[in-house]
Amino acid sequence: MARAKTQIALLLPLLFLVFVGIGNIAAKPPSPVYHIYAGNTHAHTAYTWSHGEQFPTNGCAGIRVYGNVPGDSGAYAWNDGYVKTNGKCSAMYVINSWQIPSSDLTLRPDWQQVQGPPSRHFELAKAAGFDFYAVSDHSQEAAFMEGGDNNPAWIATKREAAQATDTNFVALAGFEFSENNGPGGTGHLNVINSDGILNALEPGNDLAHFYKWLEAAKANGNGPIVASFNHPDAEQYNNWDYRDPQVTDIITLLEVINSNSQIHYDGFLNALDKGWKVSPVSGLDNHGLTGINKDSSRTFVLATAKTKAAILEAMKNRRTYASLDKNIQCHYTVNGSTMGSTLTRPDTLNFDISISDPDTDNPNDKITKIDIVTDGGTVAQAYNPDPGYSVEWKPLLHDTANKFFFVRVWNAGGGDVPNPNPANPIAWLAPVWTGR
Repeated sequence: MARAKTQIALLLPLLFLVFVGIGNIAAKPPSPVYHIYAGNTHAHTAYTWSHGEQFPTNGCAGIRVYGNVPGDSGAYAWNDGYVKTNGKCSAMYVINSWQIPSSDLTLRPDWQQVQGPPSRHFELAKAAGFDFYAVSDHSQEAAFMEGGDNNPAWIATKREAAQATDTNFVALAGFEFSENNGPGGTGHLNVINSDGILNALEPGNDLAHFYKWLEAAKANGNGPIVASFNHPDAEQYNNWDYRDPQVTDIITLLEVINSNSQIHYDGFLNALDKGWKVSPVSGLDNHGLTGINKDSSRTFVLATAKTKAAILEAMKNRRTYASLDKNIQCHYTVNGSTMGSTLTRPDTLNFDISISDPDTDNPNDKITKIDIVTDGGTVAQAYNPDPGYSVEWKPLLHDTANKFFFVRVWNAGGGDVPNPNPANPIAWLAPVWTGR
């Protein structure tokens, strides 16, 4: 009997450890299941009156502006505007930092067929199969002048986004902080899901001020605020200055594809090299309705659900990719962590890359190449598979120096956009950061 008691006493600690272990296993949360959703992160509605499809083109190449003379806040004069106009464009005034249409700005008779309010953009995007769609009118437009953050047009934008959102479609309200004045650098940025707006033309609202405003901004209901660098040049935004940890956690996106075809790869690389932790998106930057059905480049997110909060959470956590193909499916992990993650300074990186295209009746959609790019644009490794509609690649890299890696994808046709080039990538996937 004493021997049995001794055996039981010895077994009790072991049983305790077993039960604790089982409890820990049971308590460990399951890995999230991500779904891939496609949408647009940059669009202009009828509230953007400075230019758009609502006006006759006439060979116009820009906007004539009547605004302040540089260096003399009290003097006004006509100038070529933000883009050289070649003398054929309608005009607008910039008065007290607001863009106001001039009297010679005439609408097309059928303008409502090609441009409309946010509600019309959301309606057409939903019908065209977008999973999500963000409107982002210029915050300095006349429509937003009266009332500041309580402006009726801004309130309507947020209301129409909420009304358009359902179980199959997420509408997002945002604005573009654009045409901001120097000397502290210039560059356009989208802000999605903020409660208020900030005019980029008001004196003092330079990039450094804007970044501080972002850090203090309040979200519009469910989900975080996210922001994106729009159509960036290589050394824009005062050569990527004014970064701090707080704003780095809000500006998590960068527009690698703009207007369905323009590629801003050099801006993406330089932003990463300067320490910005940004993930690729595609903004149609459509100033009208026709691009909704016509243009095929997309922003993709890896989200846990098709809800406003989940899609914004995916953007904030950099689980995105941009593609010239409207439905290519891309996903990868490194050491088990999903694209967009920051690792803990590993020496070995196990990639698990999965690329597929559902259009298996179109030979142009076969995947032809994948590569991995690291600091400075160096190609760390490339793969040329037998062209196919579904490709898996699991390379192993050893690295002790670089700060980030991201994946690019090619297909046989060069994408679903005008003038495709199969020699160029068609998709840019979120980086992983090594934590160095």
